[in-house]
Amino acid sequence: MTKSIAIIGAGITGLSSAYFIKKQRPDIDVTIYEASNRTGGKIQTYRTEGYTIELGPESYLGRKQIMTDIAKEVGLESDLITNQTGQSYIYAKNKLFPIPGGSILGVPTDVKPFLKTKLISPTGKLIAGLDLFKKSIEIEHDISVGSFFRQRLGDEVLENLIEPLMGGIYGTNIDDLSLMSTFPEFKQREEQFGSLIKGMRYEKVQRQKQRQLYPGAPKGQFKQFRHGLSSFIEALTKYVLDLGVQIEFNTPIQDIIVAQKSYEIVTAESKIEYDGVLVTTPHQTFMQWFGNDPSFDYFNTMDSTTVATVVLAFDEQNIENTYDGTGFVIARTSKTSITACTWTSKKWPFTTPEGKVLIRAYVGKPNDTVVNDHTDDEIVNIVKNDLSQMMTFKGAPDFSIVNRLPKSMPQYHVGHIDRIKEIQAHIRTSYPRLCITGASFEAVGLPDCIQQGKNAVEELIAEL
Repeated sequence: MTKSIAIIGAGITGLSSAYFIKKQRPDIDVTIYEASNRTGGKIQTYRTEGYTIELGPESYLGRKQIMTDIAKEVGLESDLITNQTGQSYIYAKNKLFPIPGGSILGVPTDVKPFLKTKLISPTGKLIAGLDLFKKSIEIEHDISVGSFFRQRLGDEVLENLIEPLMGGIYGTNIDDLSLMSTFPEFKQREEQFGSLIKGMRYEKVQRQKQRQLYPGAPKGQFKQFRHGLSSFIEALTKYVLDLGVQIEFNTPIQDIIVAQKSYEIVTAESKIEYDGVLVTTPHQTFMQWFGNDPSFDYFNTMDSTTVATVVLAFDEQNIENTYDGTGFVIARTSKTSITACTWTSKKWPFTTPEGKVLIRAYVGKPNDTVVNDHTDDEIVNIVKNDLSQMMTFKGAPDFSIVNRLPKSMPQYHVGHIDRIKEIQAHIRTSYPRLCITGASFEAVGLPDCIQQGKNAVEELIAEL
């Protein structure tokens, strides 16, 4: 008898999961339920008059190969673009500093660029260098990113280098952010080599060796598509539909009912049985169906940060930006509402018509209500005011876009990974042939979401 799986959510995790099911078991019937009228979730590319504008995620980390592999499979190999190697900056002490060369997420691996940077004082550099002589930090289960890097490299390196680069990725206060949920490889290398700097030097060599396997490959870290990230979603959607996957749009799930050997997916229009279920929605959504189970209580207290992407398009005559680079992140000691900025037309020239300049800024910090408290016009003015500290505006933007993402960034506080392991173990024992995955559980990058979908599919298929 033909087996059937329902996937809840048609974001990148849900679509990728359908892809992996059909690749492994073409005989399984797959239906994706999506509450909105489109696939892709937070990925949304706006195309107008020669612009290709990302309103959600901007690109993906190229060394995480899984997304590139699928892109090639769905026919987008010739559309893949790697960013030109470009300098990134950190805004601290009221000015932009180049990120020292050779650092990995702020951890120095080359002595010369680190000694040369004016971002860190001589005392701060000396304190960071003591990492080479310290013992490995003993932790029981977890430690905050802030505490770990303070102990290894000192306050100044943490606040001016590490925090701007790491804190923004997860939208969480660095002193609450769980190291073992986000960057466990730093702890593993520190234990392996007895020093964080030595461990990251080793990591750097490994990455260089990996690049040597692909001679002639571009040196940039990030990848995009000629027609934006939505072109990946569009191609993947068509691919899974051609494999026989059904997608039910505008169909919110009202309930998931556990039957004896199956699950009933309840919508406003129907109640259909499936052998297996894969849930890929944010926790705010899936708690509607599992909120009565006390084992899920952790998600009731889990914070999520509200952010907004703000896009500004200028005629090049109306903006002056003398920096050569891809953009900057901002130290939290700075008095700004924005957390980072991408000079999109410099990083991805294909996105912008000749003679125009495209900028993306990011607004929204933990426990900060600026996105909720202001209108779109007010947010644009706040962003322009902040950006005027780093570049000169000579006229108004041709247009601006504010894309709000309410409670879109789950905060992984210390202990998160242990709670998630407990919840996943509970799901396996109490809800056989049902998996829940996505950004509320682990990792927020696009390739990470795809990998989570793949892992969940392997587990689900093994149980069918």
